[in-house]
Amino acid sequence: MAKKLKITWVKSAIGCPENQRLTVATLGLRKLHQTVWHDDTPAIRGMVRKVSHLVKMEEAEA
Repeated sequence: MAKKLKITWVKSAIGCPENQRLTVATLGLRKLHQTVWHDDTPAIRGMVRKVSHLVKMEEAEA
């Protein structure tokens, strides 16, 4: 089974650097408290790590 990541946007990106705002958008998040599912890849984990103070991540089996 492939692992999935459940990523939820929990804190506003107002006042954050532009590259962090773009990372949140690249993850597919448009509104606060929105949740998206992504495959567990090193690229996605790197993006989540970059904005870890803005999002909440949970691992799940798909």
